[in-house]
Amino acid sequence: MNLAVISHTEHYKRPDGTIVGWGPTVTELNHLLEVFDTIYHVAMLHDEEAPASALPYSSDKIVFISLPALGGQSVGDKLKLVWKSPEVLRIIRQTLKKVDWFQFRSPTGIGMYVIPYLTFCAKTPGWFKYAGNWNQTNPPLGYRLQRWMLKRQSRKVTINGHWENQPEHCLTFENPCLTTSELQQGEVLNKQKSFDGQLTFCYVGRLEKPKGVERIIQAITELSDGEKEQIKVVHLVGDGPDKAAFMTLAENSGVSFIFHGFLSRGQVFEIYKESQVFLMPTTASEGFPKAIAEAMNFGCMPVVSNISSIGQYIKHKETGLCLSEVTVAELTAMIRVLKSIDMNLYHNILNNQRPIVDKFSFKHYNNRIIAEIIKLA
Repeated sequence: MNLAVISHTEHYKRPDGTIVGWGPTVTELNHLLEVFDTIYHVAMLHDEEAPASALPYSSDKIVFISLPALGGQSVGDKLKLVWKSPEVLRIIRQTLKKVDWFQFRSPTGIGMYVIPYLTFCAKTPGWFKYAGNWNQTNPPLGYRLQRWMLKRQSRKVTINGHWENQPEHCLTFENPCLTTSELQQGEVLNKQKSFDGQLTFCYVGRLEKPKGVERIIQAITELSDGEKEQIKVVHLVGDGPDKAAFMTLAENSGVSFIFHGFLSRGQVFEIYKESQVFLMPTTASEGFPKAIAEAMNFGCMPVVSNISSIGQYIKHKETGLCLSEVTVAELTAMIRVLKSIDMNLYHNILNNQRPIVDKFSFKHYNNRIIAEIIKLA
């Protein structure tokens, strides 16, 4: 049984010719080989140096099929998206002839014409994966139209969170990010972690204002000198156009910030292991960021926004801390709340997180794909 995955996932060619792609998606597809014999990944190839977070596929049973690199906000980018549509659809049409199932990952620019094509022209069984905020009130026009189209076609759609009036064919699915071995490591580590003394904070994601990086720096800057002494270090993992400005802002914070740039999956997990607190005061169009589940697995207390489906998993002082408002003042206040959390409450929160974390395992995800999408006996 073969699968075509169609996405906008960034891929790159290393100097030795190896194709690598965005780590979380590559890892997910590696594990999907437990369900499918061969996976054809139709995705975008960029003519740039690969970041450290990009990974090669673990098997030659995953075949990369390149699309032109499309996307962007300029008028030229939008025109190129339309101009290249015949080429994109031709590549997809040829790939569908080789497979038994497809998965299309949205929202993405090409979704504006790929979703109608798959809905009305493709006879191959398949499903859609909507990775953004399914319940976003005022999404960008392209996101809104893709969500509208997905609600009105009949194939299964996997979404983040559970919502009122959710169509029957739209299934709440957690995005997988953890292996069985990593779950076991997390269980052991959670029993060993301490919340006494200085705390180590971390953030993993794009370094941009909507994700809350500026709010993190500003909120910590607002703390008193005594409160700052209780913070050992703040790790910021990722990259983005605002990185230089954030580095300048952090210089006057009175706390040690380390900007790591992109790191490998293993390096990111090492940072989670040494941290007690994970910060993500985001206002971006989120589903449920995988980084939250990963951080929780390794014993981090999430301090996060109550937006999209995040608040369905992170209950205040039960499985983490949730911001009632996404502001600098609220984040500063929530960081101060951390002082009132003792070891007993910390470990109670970590224990409460385990059933949630388990849902983000590759094993759980694959079992649901088999039972609820493909419906194999």
